[in-house]
Amino acid sequence: MSEKKYLAKIIAVDNEGLQMISACCSGAKTNVANIKYLKENKVFLLSIERIKVEVGGEDKKVSSICKFDFVSSVKSKNIDQKNQEQPLELICINYLKKNDEYEIDLIFNNNALISLGTEAIEVRLEDQTN
Repeated sequence: MSEKKYLAKIIAVDNEGLQMISACCSGAKTNVANIKYLKENKVFLLSIERIKVEVGGEDKKVSSICKFDFVSSVKSKNIDQKNQEQPLELICINYLKKNDEYEIDLIFNNNALISLGTEAIEVRLEDQTN
């Protein structure tokens, strides 16, 4: 019998879900070229290579997309957007609520940060490969 393979899809609409996605993405690798903000669609996309921690103990790498919806603004710190090959390692994802707005922070190594202004928490983590 062959091992069942599946593509993970995690949807977060609250802090608990966001922390689950953060845990799955901790240590994920990417670079500046794999980060896109589609302003007219209010969508922020982050393409990452992560270790599939949810299958337990295996060091299986998987390509995933982390999609943030309802994003109205994006700010970055310590990220050279002209250097498309700048390597980044995602440490965690946090959020703050200010009035009716959320600020979702993607915290990377080397003190790099991307801050997303959003009206709701709606984040999807989808695997692209097994």
